Amino acid sequence: MTVSLLQSATKRVQTHNHTMATARLCVLVVVLSATSAEDFKLKYKPSTKPVRLFTEEELKRYDGSVEGHPIYMAVKGVVFDVTKGKEFYGKGAAYNALVGKDSTRAVAKMSLDPADLTSDTTGLTDEQLESLDSIFEETYKTKYPIVGYTASRILTDDGSPNAAFKPEDQPHFQIKDEF
Repeated sequence: MTVSLLQSATKRVQTHNHTMATARLCVLVVVLSATSAEDFKLKYKPSTKPVRLFTEEELKRYDGSVEGHPIYMAVKGVVFDVTKGKEFYGKGAAYNALVGKDSTRAVAKMSLDPADLTSDTTGLTDEQLESLDSIFEETYKTKYPIVGYTASRILTDDGSPNAAFKPEDQPHFQIKDEF
């Protein structure tokens, strides 16, 4: 009986030691995970403000004419904060005509003609549409934060939702990266 008690006690001590070793290992993993998480940096800074829907009138307020105010422009219905490029887009700058509106057509055609300062892409060539996609993806989406979307992109003229609008069906539109 003494041997049996001794074996039972030894088994409990071994089980207790194994359980304690497992618990210590779990604590170590948690501590290391928390420590390395502090060193982890996001590739892109998360947005601190929610995006919003802009009417044409609202977007006009961000045309770079007021010093110290943000400068916004839209391409393909996506509104970008281009303030950090104010040497290009600010008041009196070379591309100031593009801001405060959706300038999709002008970007596609690389034009500053007032007739091209619109979101209308009707009649653009395949080359111009490819250029638009390239500039949209490689310039605007990589350099400037998205602050919203134009209302005309998803609403009808009377402000009601456009039931026919399906982003995934729009030519040269990639929803996966935008929302």
